[in-house]
Amino acid sequence: MAESKIDQIRDLLKSIETGNPDPIAVVNEAKYIQHNPQTHEGSEGLVQLFQRLSKTGPRVNMVRGFEDGDYVFAHMEYDFASRKICFEVFRFEDGQAVEHWDNIQERQPPNPSGHSMVDGPVEVADLDRTEENRALVRRFVETVLVAGQIERLSEFVDEASYVEHNPDISDGAASLRSVLSTSDSGQKHINYQQVHLVLAEGSFVLSVSEGLKSGVHSAFYDLFRVANGKVVEHWDTTEKVAPQEQWKNNNGKF
Repeated sequence: MAESKIDQIRDLLKSIETGNPDPIAVVNEAKYIQHNPQTHEGSEGLVQLFQRLSKTGPRVNMVRGFEDGDYVFAHMEYDFASRKICFEVFRFEDGQAVEHWDNIQERQPPNPSGHSMVDGPVEVADLDRTEENRALVRRFVETVLVAGQIERLSEFVDEASYVEHNPDISDGAASLRSVLSTSDSGQKHINYQQVHLVLAEGSFVLSVSEGLKSGVHSAFYDLFRVANGKVVEHWDTTEKVAPQEQWKNNNGKF
């Protein structure tokens, strides 16, 4: 039985730790498009890069992995001298990975409700509701986060059972509403401006968005768990987008 796309990506990323070159065959390096602005494209083969990285003693753990058509998206823990949390997104074409995006944040201590950035459910449910859940999350991000209609939060979020994994926010919709309402000198502290991609498998939906955090150009990757037509749990990473003059490739963050 052939490996699933998720298993192939798990093996690929684990090879950063092991240095094993075999899983890298899943990547079509001739077509590979890299969207991490800090990574040179084509300057070093993945086999050489991963073998070099493996000698630094990294630790790699896929906490959650999902498949959405030609896409795999994964929630990762890394330890490269410091602990980081990351979302990885790969696009497949003709059985190989040909495009990659990611969003990395330093791991923070548990939030006021005691949740880490990665704990919680990992198993997908409600596969038959994938498109319904994708549409719900897209409406939520566009309506509440981008358009700023915070008064409509309860249409999308289960206020009674909402679980939050953001390091700075506690459980419950009231905390989320407060953070989204906070401003710095009249400007929203968290300012979502555009949704680029919404990926889904069953009860889990990942949105990839662009905006400003405290006035700094940022990428927002938000993973939502949906149950009974409402968002009930949330994980995220936020990463500053480097100025274009610092990019090491020309593909853009998004």
